[in-house]
Amino acid sequence: MTSHKVHLPQIKVPATYMRGGTSKGVFFSLTDLPQAAQVAGAARDALLLRVIGSPDPYGKQTDGMGGATSSTSKTVILSKSTQAEHDVDYLFGQVAIDKACVDWSGNCGNLSAAVGAFAIHAGLVDASRIPQNGIALIRIWQANINKTIIAHVPITHGEVQETGAFELDGVTFPAAEIGVDFIDPADKPKEGELGMFPTGNLVDEIELPAGVFNNSLELDNSLELDNSLEPRNSLEPKKIAATMINAGIPTIFVNAEDIGYRGDELQAAINGDAKALEMFESLRAIGAVKMGLIGHVDEAQSRQHTPKIAFVSPASSYTSSSGKQVERSHIDLNVRALSMGKLHHAMMGTAAVAIGTAAVIPGTLVNLAANFGSRADSQADSVCFGHPSGTLRVGAAAKQVEGQWTVTKVSMSRSARILMQGWVRIPDER
Repeated sequence: MTSHKVHLPQIKVPATYMRGGTSKGVFFSLTDLPQAAQVAGAARDALLLRVIGSPDPYGKQTDGMGGATSSTSKTVILSKSTQAEHDVDYLFGQVAIDKACVDWSGNCGNLSAAVGAFAIHAGLVDASRIPQNGIALIRIWQANINKTIIAHVPITHGEVQETGAFELDGVTFPAAEIGVDFIDPADKPKEGELGMFPTGNLVDEIELPAGVFNNSLELDNSLELDNSLEPRNSLEPKKIAATMINAGIPTIFVNAEDIGYRGDELQAAINGDAKALEMFESLRAIGAVKMGLIGHVDEAQSRQHTPKIAFVSPASSYTSSSGKQVERSHIDLNVRALSMGKLHHAMMGTAAVAIGTAAVIPGTLVNLAANFGSRADSQADSVCFGHPSGTLRVGAAAKQVEGQWTVTKVSMSRSARILMQGWVRIPDER
């Protein structure tokens, strides 16, 4: 008699697939998760990895909901807030594509735009806070970093308005505009710490080990580098100026010229260059140690989400990834940022917070690239920067208190909408 092996069925979990800004992710209400996954730990991580389809050695996430990019390998867990004067608690998990790792060390600023809308749809917001028509101010507690976010969600006839005429570079179709305010986004210094600039300096130096400095790119013949720069094939250590800031998300800014770029590059110029990616990862890991985020560069592999690494350059005209022309006169500077080891197709929302903050503080590399320091109003209150998909304007309010820089609010406009809702199914692996 033939014996039949008993196979456990798939389990189904209520979920919503949403776009927020230029990112997409799978959203869950905490209480809809299986009991074991309602608390932080291995069971939760295993569930989210299986939902997204990681780890995938093919790098495609074919057997899951992930889209094989850092922008689409994301998960969100929401619950009614445990904090006074807040509506919803928001926990973000960045899922690695080829590794069995969910990084909980930071926020996703783009998906923050979808949190308020999802919270209303899921019944997590008290009905008294939702107008029949107008703007609902949803008070979000960002539980990864213990910060407050205010989402300005448009409401029409008592329901979230998702369609509209607002256009966001990096997103194909227009939608309703959602304002997002990041309140006090910079780390407050604890005793013996230096807060927003963890090294205590607006500009530091990162020394790349010999042989790591990117020498594999073919320079554009029209690019003229400063004669003081070392040859690209130098086997000597290379010192790179860097602004390291902890606002929105820990971010390391370097000058494009110092690492052999113009600053108007698109993804194809970097993401297929293994030597370039190695250089950026070395900058990120060494900077992470300097920022006190890790104790040794080897730990950076298990902390891929933070810090971010970005490079800046003075404003220049270029053609974006969609073919749209970005004019120098319309922007203050160019910024390119990497996320999870690849050049981002647009700009991470949290990195935009860091850009906006650094831009309005005189002396940072971002501020200098924007040439704000020479303006009569050197204490600027907003910045418009070019990224691979187009442009983004960010407003920021920064001030010095007892010699320490602090930022009270960073604001930007995004959009969000539900793409699909129902259940995700994963194998029951009890």
